[in-house]
Amino acid sequence: MTNKVVLVLCDALRYDTAIAQMGFLWHLVETKAASFYKVIGELPSISRPMYETIHTGLPVTEHGVTSNQIVRRSQVPNVFQAARDADKITAAAAYFWVSELYNRAPYNLVDDREVDDESLLIQHGRFYSEDFYPDVELFATAGMLTRKFNPDYLLVHPMGMDDIGHKYGSDSKKYRRNAVRQDMILANLIPEWLQRGYNILVTGDHGMNADGMHGGTTADVREVPLYLIRPGAPGKGDTEETLSQLQIAPTICTLLGIPIPETMHHAPIV
Repeated sequence: MTNKVVLVLCDALRYDTAIAQMGFLWHLVETKAASFYKVIGELPSISRPMYETIHTGLPVTEHGVTSNQIVRRSQVPNVFQAARDADKITAAAAYFWVSELYNRAPYNLVDDREVDDESLLIQHGRFYSEDFYPDVELFATAGMLTRKFNPDYLLVHPMGMDDIGHKYGSDSKKYRRNAVRQDMILANLIPEWLQRGYNILVTGDHGMNADGMHGGTTADVREVPLYLIRPGAPGKGDTEETLSQLQIAPTICTLLGIPIPETMHHAPIV
């Protein structure tokens, strides 16, 4: 088993929408090529705090990024730091808030948009700053990063579900259609990633409600899917298990074959 990981973090992807609309991913679940879990997201169910929670395994009161308005680098052990400490190659195709958390803050639109710098936590970064940035372009960038740099850890972070959800709500044709589109793109990328030896995680940071909002406590904004697909290994199908979002960071570390930081107290799922 290889020790490379792709985390596909689909911003604002609801649990029920993923099941209903993402047919390729569910095919992998049905054929037990993947393991599927329900994840209960941390609070508040908003983006920047959850990016940090997913990468640190900590609730917001412990990592300190309590709102989208906290603009600074991460101050606690995180997946990118742990990977670099283990001499792993890191990369990301992601929203600029990720750059601010793990590379430099505040984000400079000219200097920070494309980076290839061995000294940074995200060594090979391609970042975007507009919420309507096309998912297809973002996924293509992720594919390029794998082929060009062969990173050990790659974060892939499309914003389409969030942008469309805010504009039209989660109970809209456009929101559901975008989930289908993301699934179709992943159907082309996942086989190549598996061939390249990547363990693949697909999840969301939070959900979206019918009003086009998130941030609260209801299931529609807290429950997100988690698919785990491993190269050359069978999955468990639909496990019907419910996990904590705090388990994702230690799971990534385990899949990378690196030590889990002492601050990550929750058990990995592998």
